[in-house]
Amino acid sequence: MNDIPSTIHDGGGFPTGFGWNDSAELHKCEDGGGLFHRFKTIRRGTVADLIQFVMGLPEDRQPDYAIQKDGDHRLTIGEIRNLARRADFPRNDG
Repeated sequence: MNDIPSTIHDGGGFPTGFGWNDSAELHKCEDGGGLFHRFKTIRRGTVADLIQFVMGLPEDRQPDYAIQKDGDHRLTIGEIRNLARRADFPRNDG
């Protein structure tokens, strides 16, 4: 059975124990060809680290990035912003 509920049944999104420390890659879209055109990996790290990096960029540049999480799940800016607002998001304020 899948850990992540289907959005078809409005399962509420990610499970409680989201994998903040899962490995991931940060991608930037090249040549203005749209989100699924050609991606260039520019950084690797944990999901939490990459979310924090994107959220630290100027707001108008944030949509230019996507995070490819292990397991073939791509986080686009809407999902990145939602995850950053979660109460359990591991902030690195220091």
